[in-house]
Amino acid sequence: MTTFEQFNLPKSLQKAIDDLGLTTPTPIQEKSFPVIMSGRDMMGIAQTGTGKTFAYLLPILKQWKFSPTHTPKVVIIVPTRELVVQVAEEVEKLTRYMSVRVLGVYGGVNINTQKKAVYEGIDFLVATPGRLMDLALDNVVRFDEMQKLVIDEFDEILNLGFRFQITSILAMMKPKRQNILFSATMTEEVDELLDDYFDFPEEVSLAQSGTPLEKIKQLAYHVPNFLTKVNLLKHLLTADESLERILVFVNNKRVADILMEHLEEDFPEQFGVIHSNKSQNYRLNTMAKFQKGELRGIVTTDIMARGLDISDITHVINMQFSEVPEQYIHRIGRTGRADKDGIAISIIAPKEEEFQVEAELLMEQELEMLPIPEGIKIEEKKLEFEKEQQKVKFLMKKVKLDGGGAFHEKTDKNKKVNLGGPGKRTPRKTKPRNRGVEKTRAAKKKKK
Repeated sequence: MTTFEQFNLPKSLQKAIDDLGLTTPTPIQEKSFPVIMSGRDMMGIAQTGTGKTFAYLLPILKQWKFSPTHTPKVVIIVPTRELVVQVAEEVEKLTRYMSVRVLGVYGGVNINTQKKAVYEGIDFLVATPGRLMDLALDNVVRFDEMQKLVIDEFDEILNLGFRFQITSILAMMKPKRQNILFSATMTEEVDELLDDYFDFPEEVSLAQSGTPLEKIKQLAYHVPNFLTKVNLLKHLLTADESLERILVFVNNKRVADILMEHLEEDFPEQFGVIHSNKSQNYRLNTMAKFQKGELRGIVTTDIMARGLDISDITHVINMQFSEVPEQYIHRIGRTGRADKDGIAISIIAPKEEEFQVEAELLMEQELEMLPIPEGIKIEEKKLEFEKEQQKVKFLMKKVKLDGGGAFHEKTDKNKKVNLGGPGKRTPRKTKPRNRGVEKTRAAKKKKK
């Protein structure tokens, strides 16, 4: 069995590992270590909860040599503010007995405070793409001394719309550096950026995209609408005491706030809510309370489906099924971590059943369907957001039908040859775009 001692780490780093009570590296840590040590670019494909952060930090810190420069030697880019805080903390844990300066920067807070911290000198900079680009454009963060670039949750960074920021940052960096990239899935967009910006990175793959985590029991209920979902959730929270550390996922901020209001009625001060409209302090305080066990659960959007290492989540509940099958897997991957068992419960409305099928096909595994418990009130009323979704679907169908008809009509017209005569259209008053036509008309007039 491999142990961290076989990595032959410096004493200061090994002591920090021992303090954390870690003895055995995870498979992705074991596979990544020699590749990163070789200095080659690397693309790591691994599921959430597999120890990716230490997979890149350990080899980087083994090679670490102190130098008195003030600009960062290692830049780590992650998608969310919470992940910045978490990764910066992990670096601090591992460098407890080393001379390493770490700074985390993200949007939503005063940029001048962060500028001042950068000027004081840093070795490791952990950042979200937007704030890093702002600081680099202001010439506050410089990449002159940078040796290693880490992009973690690469696919999620692109999903969140940060492609422009990432490509802008890469354009500012000198080509001589080691690139270490991690992604849970290999999408076309990730592949495209690899081809454009990186030198044949060696792929280290731990599991195929869509492989379900075996330690998670996946259960599901089919219910008619959202208010019935709320009734079922309240019943489960009351009847099942094992639901003690829960993440409840919905698909957007508005639904998160609606659900939170309903939970406050029956379970006051037992739940927090996290989404991108909440302030950074509020989000971090809610996370801290949850970690300490002061909250029973957190209602959240997919902002918390990736990367965050929250210990001992007993249950993940999908109050709305993810429209992206891979995202479903990231959500349920918040439980069943560190060799512990977990339970994922999905409460699925009729319009979400197609998303369930897509996730099952991706995982090659079906969810275990359960009957709605007796005594659950089946509501008839639909909330506004459910009605809006129906309207949008109807309009899209209508546009497709009309658009399709118009398209075919136009193509049929284009096939006809205009022979002139009484049926021909009157000329347009606006200046014709085709100058060749104009010249031909002028020539005809001269002949007459």
